[in-house]
Amino acid sequence: MMQYTNSKMREAIDECVHNEKHRDILKRRLIDGWTYERIAEDADRTPRQVRNIMERYTATLYDYLRLRS
Repeated sequence: MMQYTNSKMREAIDECVHNEKHRDILKRRLIDGWTYERIAEDADRTPRQVRNIMERYTATLYDYLRLRS
């Protein structure tokens, strides 16, 4: 998997994810490196909900980044 700069990841997340809470979850995981458990606690969700959000958007984000490279 290619490595992307934080600014490219942030741009992709902002462009592809329209829900503000979901954007925050993705940024914490992909940019800040938080665990699912830490994000879940902070966002008042379960780790499974966080994982589902990550799964929902990951392919879209990487497709966006691949097309922009």
